[in-house]
Amino acid sequence: MTCTVAVRALCEFTAKQGDLDIRFTPSPSAAEGQAAHALVQGRRGAGYQAEIALQGEYRHLLVRGRADGYDAGANLLEEIKTVRGDWAALPENHRQLHLAQARIYAWLMCRKLGLPAMRIAVVYFDMASQRESACTEARDAGWLRAFFEDKCARFVAWAEQETAHRAARDAALAAMVFPHAAFRRGQRELAEAAYRAARGGRCLLAQAPTGIGKTGAALFSTLKAAPAGGLDKVFYLTAKTTGRQMALDAARGLRAANPGLPLRVLELAAREKSCEHPGQACHGEACPLARGFYDRLPAARLEAAAQPVLDRAALRQAALAHGVCPYYLGQEMARWADLVVGDYNYYFDRGAMLHGMAAAGDWRVAVLVDEAHNLLERARKMYSAELDPAVLPELRRAAPKPLAGALRRLGTQWGALSRPRETAGAAHAPHAAHAAHADIPPAFLAALERAAAAILDQLAEAPASVSPALQRFYFDALHFCRLAESFGPHSMFDIRRAGAAATARPGKGRLAVRNLIPAPFLAPRFGAARSAILFSATLHPARFVRDTLGLPPDAAWLDVPSPFHAGQLAVRIAGGISTRYRDRARSVRPIAELLAAQYRERPGNYLAFFSSHDYLRQVADAFELGWPDIPVRRQARAMREAEQAGFLAAFEPGGRAIGFAVLGGAFAEGVDLPGDRLVGAFIATLGLPQFNEVNELTRQRMEAEFGSGYEYGYLYPGLQKVVQAAGRVIRTEADRGVVHLIDDRFARPEVRALLPAWWDVRGAGIEAADPAGR
Repeated sequence: MTCTVAVRALCEFTAKQGDLDIRFTPSPSAAEGQAAHALVQGRRGAGYQAEIALQGEYRHLLVRGRADGYDAGANLLEEIKTVRGDWAALPENHRQLHLAQARIYAWLMCRKLGLPAMRIAVVYFDMASQRESACTEARDAGWLRAFFEDKCARFVAWAEQETAHRAARDAALAAMVFPHAAFRRGQRELAEAAYRAARGGRCLLAQAPTGIGKTGAALFSTLKAAPAGGLDKVFYLTAKTTGRQMALDAARGLRAANPGLPLRVLELAAREKSCEHPGQACHGEACPLARGFYDRLPAARLEAAAQPVLDRAALRQAALAHGVCPYYLGQEMARWADLVVGDYNYYFDRGAMLHGMAAAGDWRVAVLVDEAHNLLERARKMYSAELDPAVLPELRRAAPKPLAGALRRLGTQWGALSRPRETAGAAHAPHAAHAAHADIPPAFLAALERAAAAILDQLAEAPASVSPALQRFYFDALHFCRLAESFGPHSMFDIRRAGAAATARPGKGRLAVRNLIPAPFLAPRFGAARSAILFSATLHPARFVRDTLGLPPDAAWLDVPSPFHAGQLAVRIAGGISTRYRDRARSVRPIAELLAAQYRERPGNYLAFFSSHDYLRQVADAFELGWPDIPVRRQARAMREAEQAGFLAAFEPGGRAIGFAVLGGAFAEGVDLPGDRLVGAFIATLGLPQFNEVNELTRQRMEAEFGSGYEYGYLYPGLQKVVQAAGRVIRTEADRGVVHLIDDRFARPEVRALLPAWWDVRGAGIEAADPAGR
């Protein structure tokens, strides 16, 4: 069986040497690179050949690519690279890669033309100066052939291993059995739908109740469909660490039920959680695990590939055994894993690693989106950008002189945004504390782009003169400008002035390009996947999810009936209490009394959810004062993972306490407390987003785009959080519990229609709907 590999991919695998070095090096865009190639090629003589298709064989490996140029008169093969500034400042491993590519092309040209030797040049073209610099050498054909065969031999050994692994993997997956004796009620329907979607290359939107084993069903079925569907990899994407752990546990369950299953599983964690030397820069001069990284990578890669489940601990162990960085070993192993488990941002973010790898490698992937109701808000953040005016004065004081003018002009335009301006679509008075606008002022954007370009030129000419703070501002400005390029009805531009008011003296405000509807950005990501399966207990109504996330028109919809029944869960509406902001102070005592009464009726473990930490504190304080004998636990702000784990661990079987938590926070979803580890929940809010300028403009845009502004902007996102939180109570068919929905609005028909059908909701009578919904 012939294996085909591109010259660049061959060299990426075999030719990188020396240190890992991710220090920022100014580089042109892809379009600038193409233009520079054409410019350099156009400078050559009439006999110069450009973009020459070449290929060669080594055993059953076919290597092919396009050489940038060949001058027959000078017998010179050129590899053209576009840079900004001094090419010698490029990391050594980059230069070694460039030279290796040139040598491979030189051998392929020698072979094609029957030449005994070849001159080689890596030509670096500086975008700023328009000058060329060349790194040259001369090699005979024998030396070039040996170089080519050495690289191919190293790659072939790995390629043969990977080919054998793929064949064994596909055979095993096709024969794989479900890791449990039987499917749970509702689990089979999800598994069958996921299998059809993965095999047929479709998108599936699946709403399935909490507790039926969505993770296991979706993962098992997608992997089993991989051989028939021609899938190269499966990406299991989550919003939270708990979701990653559930996927890893499910993968281990598959291996336990199918001994010897040749499935490589990789967990990707954030760099700050994987770094062994916090505070050290990622290059060989600062970090010992970056020093000689590429020299030790082959052995580390070989050991890591032999591990069945590369979670954070196993990846760290393999990396440190060979003295390499765990985080960057993980990025390398993403190329060779069958199942990659990681955060949403690894595929959906603007510069997402997994999406980029899949595109470059032409992989056929299935994307599983766990707790998919979270993707809307997470994607909004991915495609938003902010600029803080507080950093600008310090940057101007410390910046090199060549940047002074550009930063001064930027400051002038930034300040001008605080002056009155007539703008179509401006949501508020120009001097208000917060103002949302339908467009970005062209003069400000031009000044920002010029400032970013000036910083980039300075980085190219004198990188040591650019402080870390100025470099961070450059990246922030670049992100802002790129989002401005795609600005449209899905976004807004807003100015927030800390402490300012309409009568205050105008000053610079925090600026944001804020995404409201991520569909235009996410749709291409779903389109790039062979299959996408999104699942959650709260995806109703389907049209809301399809519209806001940009799912394909033919996306299938599955609503799995609950395996639970009304007798398992008593759902009560506390209709005599309002949790509206204006009524919060009056609601504190009645809520505390309700908690105490339920606890006295059935002592046990409860969770009480509130719309904010402040509201939580008010009720918890009142409760502890009035009922000091009942144990209380509180969710703190910014709890670390270990603290979160400790909070949950306290919910022991047979325990008795009330935990106070924030709706939509770490304990409102993805938490499994079966049996009497949790016997009830109180939800003192509808979960509606805060009423402010941004959310009001979101409502307006949703109304304009989809005709359901209040529902899309407020009601649906809020009720998703409520149902998720309530879903913590009933996890198995043996569980029994109670949920108190605390607010009179829960009795309204349009609200009750969004609650699970199997709930037997009792309490307050149905009230007329408030048109404002608040």
